[in-house]
Amino acid sequence: MNTHSLALDEIYALAHSTMIANGCDEDNANALADIVTRAERDGSHSHGLFRVPGYVKALRSGKVNGKAKPVVTRKTSAAIHVDGGGCFAPLAQAVGLPVLAEAATETGVAALSLTNIHHFAALWPETEFLSDRGLVGIACTAYMPMVAPAGSKEKLFGTNPISFAWPRPGKPPVCYDMATASMAMGDVQIAARDGKSVPPGTGLDADGNATTDPAEIAKGVLLPFGGYKGSAIALMVELLAAGLTGENFSYEAAEKDNHDGGPPRGGEMVIALSPALLAGDGWDTHAEAFMERLTGLEGVRLPGERRHVNRRDTGPRDINAELVDTIRGLG
Repeated sequence: MNTHSLALDEIYALAHSTMIANGCDEDNANALADIVTRAERDGSHSHGLFRVPGYVKALRSGKVNGKAKPVVTRKTSAAIHVDGGGCFAPLAQAVGLPVLAEAATETGVAALSLTNIHHFAALWPETEFLSDRGLVGIACTAYMPMVAPAGSKEKLFGTNPISFAWPRPGKPPVCYDMATASMAMGDVQIAARDGKSVPPGTGLDADGNATTDPAEIAKGVLLPFGGYKGSAIALMVELLAAGLTGENFSYEAAEKDNHDGGPPRGGEMVIALSPALLAGDGWDTHAEAFMERLTGLEGVRLPGERRHVNRRDTGPRDINAELVDTIRGLG
């Protein structure tokens, strides 16, 4: 694979200029460029520059409002809502998460529902925002039907990711961001682009046959991880991200979408909890004793650890050359 070496500020500038050229104002462009750069910095390639062409398609079709001004409403002391006004999710998160953190710090538990947004990014930035402020974070969002519920060969669930972050004062948080599908569709698409196979059990082709060819899975259906267990978690995400927010379930998102290749409209649920209030004094010392026991086991790596190692490297990143050229052409 041919690559271009880009510094982190060059990645930011490329994403930012492309968004501006395709109808975003400064606030929206800044939010998108930031999330793309952070993904590339941390090695989350399927949520970095890889997403930019999809952002552009949604802007050019008019599905997404690149000049939206999200509105925050604090419904109660612990219930916050953001109406994104048709924006991409990062800007709605930027205005809603500080209010959520304040509410959880005050009350112990708080929830943020985001609606009228288009989520196309990683989920760990939301939960890490909370863990950086001493809070436990949980976030989830639905997408478009790509995953067959256990026992079926028909797609109904989105890849329905869920993220969890636990604060560790003075240390990087424990944080994971995982699809409830066997593999995120972005990773399947990257494997197809790079001519690689995927593990057995990832998905089925258009005829319902098991395959390790990612290009065929992209035409067919993904499977949930862990069979019925992953399927149950995907169901939970649908209910939290759509049922609890009043936004589209995955199948509704598909029915209402213009299928321009960009993300559909949907919802997101973010929950914050304060261990200082819920567990009381010494919560961090108690939790760290558990972490020491866990990491003392041979072969154990904490979720998010690799991402934080990547983050310490501030040097340039090798980006797929064809992708970079495509993005430059979109500007």
